[in-house]
Formats: sequence, structure tokens, C-alpha cells
Amino acid sequence: MDFRQFLRDNFVILDGGMGSLLQKRGLKPGEKPETFNLLHPEIVTDIQKAYFDAGSNVINANTFGANPFNFPDDEELKSVIEAAIKIGREAARLSDEASEESRKRPKFVSLDIGSMGRLLKPYGQLEFEDAVSAFAKIVKIGAAAGADLVTVETMNDCLETKAAVLAVKENCDLPVIVTDAFDANGQLMTGADPSAMTAMLEGMGADAIGTNCSVGPMQLRGVMKEFLEKASIPVIFKPNAGLPRVENGETVFDVTADEFAEEVVMQMKAGVRVVGGCCGTTPEYIKKVTDLAKAQNLKPVPLTDKNLSVVSSYTHAVYFDKDPILIGERINPTGKKRFKQALIEHDMDYILGEGLRQADEKVHVLDVNVGIPDIDEPALLTETVKELQAVTDLPLQIDTSDPIAMESALRAYNGKAMINSVNGKEEVMSAIFPLVKKYGGFVVALTIDERGIPETAKERIEVAEHIIETAESYGISRKDLIFDPLCMTISADTSAAVTTLECVRILTDELGVHTSLGISNVSFGLPKRNMITSGMFAAALERGLSAAIMNPFAPEMMAAYHSFRALHDLDENCTDFIEFADSYDGKYGTVSAATPAAGAQTDSAKTADDLSPLASAIVKGLKEMSSKITASMIKEEGRDPLEIVSEEVIPALNAVGESFEAKKTYLPQLLMSAEAAKEAFVIIKAELEKVKAAGGGGESKNSGCRIVIATVKGDVHDIGKNIVKLLLENYGFDVTDLGKDVDPETVLGEVIRLKADICGLSALMTTTVPAMEDTIKLIHEQAPWCRVMVGGAVLTQEYADKIGADAYSKDAMGSVRYAESVNEAKSDQGKQ
Repeated sequence: MDFRQFLRDNFVILDGGMGSLLQKRGLKPGEKPETFNLLHPEIVTDIQKAYFDAGSNVINANTFGANPFNFPDDEELKSVIEAAIKIGREAARLSDEASEESRKRPKFVSLDIGSMGRLLKPYGQLEFEDAVSAFAKIVKIGAAAGADLVTVETMNDCLETKAAVLAVKENCDLPVIVTDAFDANGQLMTGADPSAMTAMLEGMGADAIGTNCSVGPMQLRGVMKEFLEKASIPVIFKPNAGLPRVENGETVFDVTADEFAEEVVMQMKAGVRVVGGCCGTTPEYIKKVTDLAKAQNLKPVPLTDKNLSVVSSYTHAVYFDKDPILIGERINPTGKKRFKQALIEHDMDYILGEGLRQADEKVHVLDVNVGIPDIDEPALLTETVKELQAVTDLPLQIDTSDPIAMESALRAYNGKAMINSVNGKEEVMSAIFPLVKKYGGFVVALTIDERGIPETAKERIEVAEHIIETAESYGISRKDLIFDPLCMTISADTSAAVTTLECVRILTDELGVHTSLGISNVSFGLPKRNMITSGMFAAALERGLSAAIMNPFAPEMMAAYHSFRALHDLDENCTDFIEFADSYDGKYGTVSAATPAAGAQTDSAKTADDLSPLASAIVKGLKEMSSKITASMIKEEGRDPLEIVSEEVIPALNAVGESFEAKKTYLPQLLMSAEAAKEAFVIIKAELEKVKAAGGGGESKNSGCRIVIATVKGDVHDIGKNIVKLLLENYGFDVTDLGKDVDPETVLGEVIRLKADICGLSALMTTTVPAMEDTIKLIHEQAPWCRVMVGGAVLTQEYADKIGADAYSKDAMGSVRYAESVNEAKSDQGKQ
């Protein structure tokens, strides 16, 4: 039976954990689970048969860590994956032979793809296309070996998830189901929530989406509620058996099979279609789920199209509904001499600054247009998209008439982008709609065709209807279209606004589609343009306008927006309007003033940010600006380098760190701030070297604290460790990174050689925690002065205590705080 057909009409039961079961069957600390496919195929077969016997329809082939980084030899990688698929087939055959009940149940073998264990740029070193190529290698082998579908699972980053799904779509026609690892707060490590992942993955054509791993089923109730509210495709639930702990030397989990089954079946009643288990679950857990579902005679909740029009960034989604959406227009060279100069000079800090200033004005989406003559638009547009997404989490509207530039930027975009634009011309639709189908997107459709801009509302609506029909032929729903009926200048045609406003009304009320306008065009050639522009904005909003590309620094436009929301019950307790009104005089001058008050800004609202220029650049993640300001402070102002560290850099990092700890800032912003600080340190360290050469001082307060960090034996995931390293170095600690898959003896040797004060150990998988425990024991026995801190997705405070760690850190900032406390204690002892 075809998997897609089975998924459409039935519950799908997945398998449970594999690594912990292999440990019980002889997998040694540091040994790669996938090697059992070649060395002990009978053990893997036995485990997978047990899952089929328990009621699983799908087992994941034992390929979770089978990737080119973990298996660099191509022939070995091929052998491991081919053997895994063959083992899955054999397990299905044996289960069919074992019972009539099992033989009646459809069975599928899925190629299992896990994270590469590396952060993609700009937060790490792995290029997006290199990630796609690595995943593609896995997909080609697995598809050729006969996999029925592909499972992309345990992803903790939106962009890596996209790379994996793209590799599947480009290299086979198999179904792909996708689960990301959300924490108890409902976010991925890099900040994405379920709505953001739903928007992107539905747009890319995933067959089912959801969550696996991280925590137990109870802690994921909020995540599942959000998936079920937003997703129009089947939802997957594959949690851990709770949190791990150690009992009598063995790792156990705190959710029983009965408790697990009750929680999973509750989610099936709510609408979840695909269920299974992750870390700590066994065939017993899966059997309890299937038995309870049968006992309650559960039937799948029918799938419904939620009919949501949405764009997303790497953290969140923005929905187009009754509440109007503001699209910042300032990243566009049209009529902007300074911006054109920035593009020509490749002044990325200025470009990013325009985006950040608009973000401060609370726009929802940023339009990005870099089209000027004599530049490489595909390269510059793609670079700008990447750099903007490194410093702001606002969704972007990619604005270009060049299909090559559009595809390049869409491919690199982290989320579901807004696409500006298509029109009624056949050549344009045939170029853009395939890109929308492949990458996902929310498309601005201009009511213009080969005849030009229609004069009447009726003719523009006819163009819109043709675009809708053509989009549907590509498999693109009208919910992914937003129409721009073209705002023309009234100085040339005084009836132009009337025509546009009538189009907005018809598109909204009769065609049931969303609308957007480039509002400022209406006032071209007139004095006091914002008066006319804001009047047009208000009139269009009254007729149902969904979004506007506008200048968020124009007080008249923002007043029209906030007033509309307050008057239409879209602003609870008028909270946003009151905040806007309270800040109005300070930003723009008094409402009654004919001209802006002295010192008021008309094109750039004042900011409440009272940080210094360097600290502000670090907080915003502006690397080039951070470097330039630091160099200027040293060379032109004569500032002491260590003074800059203590009074500028560290306070800025602390500000971002505190925001991160308060969950107001996401990991990508934390990392980009750290990178900006790193650029400042490059300048500072160069100056300190000159001071040392001249016989002077030059040490930061943390530089004498030595820290050795490593990912433990058998674990190839070093994302968390690399983040910790970056932050510790920025705080001035002396860090030695031993890399990943490091045996206990090597860690101990480096600790002793350096007389390290702290050793940081990381592990992502339950199968490698024993290696962490062995390393801790060895250090405590032979280097008792060294404190050991641990972290990783499978660890908890209780678990860390059980394996003898001196400290547990749930995130990178926690590691910094602990290192600071150790160094302070060391300093206090030195003073005694």
C-alpha cells in the first residue's frame, strides 16, 4: 500500500527508541549505533520486529546518525544505510510470519535522517548548500535501497530542517514526514515555535509534521495544541518517556508505559494522526498505545484546511487576517539616494540598520529590494536576506523582478517568505509559481498583464481571477496569494484612488482574497505627501486592506494604523494606541504642531536605547560596525582596550544574556551579538599584543581561568559545545576545545596538562551519557581540582547529579555564569 494513501485515512503508528535498546544489547560507550547494521544485524532486526509485533506501521531504519560527517567513507555510509533498509524489510517479513494480526497491518520502512550536529551559518560554520548536499547523499542511497518514506527528525533548527526537506524533495519522490525537537517552552533551540515550522514545512510540501524527543508527553501539550490549531496536514506526536535519571547504574525514564499511552491517546482524540515514541520508549510503550486506542475504538479526526495565509521567519509566523500587517518599505533603493549609495559601496551595516530601525517601529514584515543597475542582484539579494535574518527575526518580503535572484534568495531564506511579486503575464507566472511550489511562499500578485495596467476595477479583477486560476494549476491555493490592485498617483489621475479602493473592496468581499498596497505611490508629485498617503491608507483599511508597504517613520501613517485598530476592536484596551500616543510628542513633536518640533525626527524615530554606539552594535549583532567603532575608540579616542572590554563589551553581552535568560531574545540573536563582540575583541587583542610587546600589562579578569570543553566519546553533535565556547571566549575565558567524539583519557590528559579549572562536557544522545559519566569519574579521581560542568539535550539537574557532575547548565549563558562563579571563588582564595 502507498504510504500517502494509508496516512490519508488511518492512524499511523511509528516505532519507539532504538539507542537505549541497543545499549542493553551490547552497544558500548562511544560505539556508533549504526554500525550494528553491519556487525550485529540480528539484534537490530529483533528490536524492529518487536516494534512491528507491538503494532507499529512504520519503523525507522537504524540510520539516524548515518551521515557524511559521522561516516566520511562513502562506501561505509552506503553499506550502513543499505543494510538498515534491508534489516527493516526482514523485520517486517518476520513479524508477518509470526501472526495473522500482524500480517493484516500495513508496514513501511522509513529512511531516518537526524541532525548533522552542526549549526549552519551564520550561527555556525556549515554552509547551507553543504548541508543540503550531505542530506542529499543520504537520501539518494536510502531511496535506491528501497525506503518507503523519509523521516526527518530531532531537528532543533529551522534552517537545517529546511536543508533536509529540500534534499529529500530534490532527490526522490518519497513521502517525507518531519519532526522537530521542541522544548517545554514550545521552541526549538534556535527559537522557532510550532506555527513557524508549520508555515515553512506545509509550504515546502511535507506530508506530516510535528514533534519528537526533548521532553515527555505532558510537557508537550502546548506544542501539540498549536500544531493542531495551525496545521492543515497530519500532525505527528513522538515524545520521550519523560526525563532520564540513573537508578542502580542504569538510565531510566520517569513516564511509565501506561501513563505514556494515556497521554498519546488523548492527543489522538484531539486530532493527532501519527504517533510513536522517542528516547526511553520501548515496544511495550507502543503496544500500550495501540491497545488503548483499539479499546476506545478511536477513529482519526478528519483533516481540515485551516485556510491560513501566513509568512514566517526562523522564530515565528505572521498571519494575514483582520488585523492589518505593516510591511516596512525602507530597504529599497527607489527614491532613496543614501540607500543606493550603500548598495554600490556594499555598506551592509547601513542596510541592516534600515531593517533594525523599522523593526524598532514594530513593523511585521520587511520588504527587501536591492535592484539597481550594474550589480550582481542574485548575489547581493541573497547576501542581504542572510544578513538581515542574522540580526532580526522579522519575516521578509523578497522583492525582485529577476527570477534567478528570487530563487537564490528563496532558497537561502529561513522560513516561509513573502514573494514580491507575480502578475498576470504568463511568462512571469510560469517563472515564479514553480518556485513558490518548491520553496513555499506567500505571493504578492499585481493586477497587471500583457496589456499593461487596466484602467477599470472590473478589468483588474479579471486579471486577479486569471492569476488565481493559474496558481491553482500549479497546486498553489488562493490562501497563498495576496493581491495588489495598484495604487496610482492621483496627481496624474484624480480618479485613480477611487478605482484602487473599489478593487480592494471587491477582492476582499467578493473574491475572498487578501490585499496589499504600496501606499506611498498615491501621493507622488504632491506636497505634504504623508497627508494624502495616510488618508489613502485609512480609506483602504476601511475597505478591508490586509497589508501595506509603507514608511513606518511617517507619524501620519502610524497614527492612521493605530487609530484604525483601536476603532475596530483590534487593540485590546487600546493598549497599543495609548503607548503610541504617549511616545508621540517625544518622537515627532506635538500633534498640533504644523512642523516637527525642534530636534524631532521625521524620517527616523528617536530610540529609547541609551547604550553606547559600541554596546548598541554588539546588542544588535552588527559585526562590521562593532569592529569599526572599536578601532576608532582605540586609535582616535585613545581608550584603553581593557576599559573597553569592561565598560562596553561585557555590559553589552550581559544585556543580551539577561534578555536571553528572560526568554525575550532567541539563541540566534545571542550568537550574533557574540559574533559582533568577537569582532571587537579581534581589534582589542591586537592592541593588547602591542602593549605586551612593549612590556605593559593587558589581561582581562577571566583570562587566567582555563576551561577545557569537549563532546564526549561516541557523540558527534557539537552545536551546544560550540555555542558555549563562543560565549566563554567573549567573556575572556581561556578555552581549549577538544572537539567531538573525545575519549575520557584525552579529556583528562588536556585537563592535567593545562591545569584546567573547569572541564565542560556535552552529550546529545542517551547512548553517550555513560561516556560522560566515565569522563567525570576519571577527572575527579586524577584531577580533583577541576570542576566538571555538563550540558546537553538529554541531561537534567538530577541526571547530572547522579553521574557526579559538579554543575549542570541548561544553556550557554548558564555555562558563563558558572564559570564566573568558579573564577570569582578562585580569585577570592588567591587574596587570602
